[in-house]
Amino acid sequence: MKNLLTVSVLALVASVGVASAGDLTCLITKNNTNPFFVKMKEGAEAAATAAGMDFRAFAGVTDGDAAPQINAIENCVASGAKGILITPSNDSVGPALIEARAAGVLVIALDTPLADTEAQDMTFATDNFEAGLLIGQWAAATLGDEAANAKIGMLDINKDNISVDVARDTGFLVGFGIEVPNLAVMGSETDARVIGHETSQASVEGGVTAMENLLAKDPDINVVYTINEPAAEGAYQALQNAGKTGVLVVSVDGGCPGIASVKDGVIGATSQQYPLLMASKGIEAIAAYAADGTKPAATDGLTFFNTGVNLVTDAPVDGVASIDSDKGTELCWG
Repeated sequence: MKNLLTVSVLALVASVGVASAGDLTCLITKNNTNPFFVKMKEGAEAAATAAGMDFRAFAGVTDGDAAPQINAIENCVASGAKGILITPSNDSVGPALIEARAAGVLVIALDTPLADTEAQDMTFATDNFEAGLLIGQWAAATLGDEAANAKIGMLDINKDNISVDVARDTGFLVGFGIEVPNLAVMGSETDARVIGHETSQASVEGGVTAMENLLAKDPDINVVYTINEPAAEGAYQALQNAGKTGVLVVSVDGGCPGIASVKDGVIGATSQQYPLLMASKGIEAIAAYAADGTKPAATDGLTFFNTGVNLVTDAPVDGVASIDSDKGTELCWG
C-alpha cells in the first residue's frame, strides 16, 4: 500500500503561492541511511516538485559530524537557495545558519531545534513532550490501580539533557502521574517508583545493556520507558534473557519495524511521529516565503510548528486517543 502521507503531499502545497520556476531549496540531514531521514527526503522532494522548485539534498556521514552539514549550508547559500531544511547534527552548525539567514535564506530546523534561536526561523517537529505524555497516560491506565506500585525503568539517549530526550522522558513521567519538579532536566523526580535512568544511545545494543543495568538495580521492574524503538527492542531482548514476562514496554517513533513490534506484542504502545510531514510542510513554508516573503508561524501555545503525533497500540484504553497497528502500518516509515 502506498503511504497515505505520501499521497497527501500534493494537497499540502495546493494552498500555497507557487515559487518562481527554478527557485532552489535544500534539505540537509544527519545522514542518508536512517529511515527517518530517508522519509524526510521523500517528502521534501515530492513537495518541491509540486511547488515547482529545484531541490538538492545533502547529508552528513554520521550523527554528530557537523563538517559536512556546514559545507552543505555554504554550498546552498552560494547557489542562491531560498530556503534550507536541516536536521542539525549539533549546535556547531549554528553560525553557518545565522550567516545563511543574514543572506536572506529561510532556515527551518526539522525534528530538533538549535540552542541558538537566531540560527533558525522556525522548527518543524513532533511535540516530543506530548509523545511522552501519551505513552505515560497509556501505561498508567493499562496498569490501573497497580500504577501506584509500579517499578519503572527509564532508557534515555544519555545523560546530556538533549532536548528531545528530556521532552519524551519528562512527558512520560507526567503522563504516568509522577511529579517532575524540573521539566528541563532528566532525573529531577523523587518518586520511588522510578528505579533509575540508564543510557541506551537510542540503539538496540545500548537498550540491552541499559535494561540489564536496571534489572540489576531492581529485578521486579514492570514498566519500561524507552527513548525510541531500537532501544525498546534491546530492552525486550534483555527482559527475555532474564526470563521476565508481563513487563509493559513503551516507546516513541512509529517506524515500520516499531509498529511491527506493537503488532507482535513486543511494545505495548508507541507514539508515532511523521518525518515526511516535517519535510513536506517545511517545503510548503519555503515556497510561501519565496513567493511573497511570508515566514512560518509556530503552532498556538508552542514555540515550534507541530507536525503531529499519534499513539499506536492494539490495547486501547479509555481516555487516551489512539490508532491501532494496522493504521500505524499505513502511516509508518522505514
